[in-house]
Amino acid sequence: MERASATARDIIIEIVRNMREGLEPLHYSTLPPAVYHVYVHPSDLDRLRGIVPRIVDEARRALDAELESLNRASLTERIKLSRRVEPKVSPPEGGWQIHILENTDDDVGPGDIVIYSELGLPQKAELGSGSMTKRIATRRMGGAQSTSQTYQPSAAPDAAPGAQPYALIEYQDNNGRQTYRMTKDQIVVGRGGRDYWTDIKLDTLPDVSREHFRLRRDPATGKFFLKDLSRLGTTINGQPAPSSVEVVDGDKRDRDLEAPLPETARIGLAGVVYLDFRSLSNA
Repeated sequence: MERASATARDIIIEIVRNMREGLEPLHYSTLPPAVYHVYVHPSDLDRLRGIVPRIVDEARRALDAELESLNRASLTERIKLSRRVEPKVSPPEGGWQIHILENTDDDVGPGDIVIYSELGLPQKAELGSGSMTKRIATRRMGGAQSTSQTYQPSAAPDAAPGAQPYALIEYQDNNGRQTYRMTKDQIVVGRGGRDYWTDIKLDTLPDVSREHFRLRRDPATGKFFLKDLSRLGTTINGQPAPSSVEVVDGDKRDRDLEAPLPETARIGLAGVVYLDFRSLSNA
């Protein structure tokens, strides 16, 4: 039986559902997720590509309307003094960030919609506990809906406020020119997406793997090492990095193979995106 394609309205409804599933109540306010990565089947994206900006605009309007509806309900509940109500939902300070992307996973079919949203949680007061990012995954697969939530340490700039960076990484993707300050000893770079956490999430072609490479700093020496985990390869100053992935009996295995990274390097991802790396360890 042929599966129905995802409509623009389906996508907007799923974005709103993801927001509702990801609400985080604090004491005086409730926070909604601010960043949404929406993955749809390639055939659905091809069909809708010309109206993606309109979908994003109307999704933002739908999120605003949903917040108004939720807060009106809260106001009504405040009249009922017999029980405490949830605090008012506050819109994200930077506005709604919505990205509609192609889903290249093998188990995805037309009509399937997978959304990963992100909500930065305030830093905890306890000594030594950094801020966290709450990730809300909602899926509409074969018509069935599901939701899951995970908590990850925030990306380096948020996880260690005031920390001196070990390296600077500059690059350009579909979102424009970017600069990443590496303040922890290991990061993951790639397109990210379903079940893939990345510190540098690249908005680019699917030639770049969801988890393309890992970059590790040795705290003892300050040296950097790159582990290529991609399908189409990684280059360091134009030279191919050895792949750390091997396939044995159909299963992918990590050989834990790393390449040393010079203090300055141009890192190429599948010949599609290039990152300019500069170590600050000896600066």
